[in-house]
Amino acid sequence: MKINKVIEEYLGYLRSVRGMADKTLKSYRADLADFFAYCENINILPENACKNALELFIGDMSLEGRAAVSINRTLSSLRGFFRYLVRFDYRSDNPAECIQNTKAPKKLPVFLSESEMTAFSKLPEAAHILWEARDKALIMLMYSAGLRISELASLTLEKIEKNFCSAHVCGKGGKERAVFFSDEGRSALLAYLAERNAKIKNKNISLLFLNRKGFPLSSEGIRWIIHEYAKRSGISKNIHPHSLRHSFATHLMSKGCDIRIVQELLGHSSLSTTQIYTHTTMARLKEVYKKSHPHA
Repeated sequence: MKINKVIEEYLGYLRSVRGMADKTLKSYRADLADFFAYCENINILPENACKNALELFIGDMSLEGRAAVSINRTLSSLRGFFRYLVRFDYRSDNPAECIQNTKAPKKLPVFLSESEMTAFSKLPEAAHILWEARDKALIMLMYSAGLRISELASLTLEKIEKNFCSAHVCGKGGKERAVFFSDEGRSALLAYLAERNAKIKNKNISLLFLNRKGFPLSSEGIRWIIHEYAKRSGISKNIHPHSLRHSFATHLMSKGCDIRIVQELLGHSSLSTTQIYTHTTMARLKEVYKKSHPHA
């Protein structure tokens, strides 16, 4: 992707000083490359762009049919870029700061009902397709602890408490939190660990979830496993690893769990992120009401 020297300097700053993850850095590069191409077309340098030029660029993205979430991510990339320019005296103002985000339609997360989740958790024993004990533990830990896929992939044996009822995971931004396993999750974990110890010859690998050859399961590997069971589930929903985390949060909220407790268990830095589950449970309540009330 073609970009200019100043943008390259900024990306280098994000990598070396801010310690930005490669995946996030790739997104920033793509956004800024699009902006650079736009600036080339109108004969200006990106670092000299005014508010009007940015608004026209965002307007063009909208006319191209870009999703609101994509436009807003680009705006975030531009705000960061111009903050960098101001901080290091390339210019005195940030023209992106006063441009408002595009309103995105609210999408409720995909989650499984309690009965669907029970059925899904039993699939490893019923399907006989991969490593049953591992996959049962993988599904149950992700659901009972509300883990992100990256947290599950990076979970080590050392981070699991001796009673196997809880663990410490490293979430977004390197923030560590305690998570807890249900009784069924604990049982599934112990069954898997017994097989793991018997099958895996290399005892020095500390990561919890491995493939049959003894190599660590990547996030992509976990995603593929969930996809394989989703295909066999008979559930007409787009089930993915995050669906299990969404199900965990939704089920807690529907049982009356305090939203701040759910926030802490999920590792959300902002309460507004957790509030999506209040909408989800409200939608569920309305559905139950309409089906149950004789005059609804």
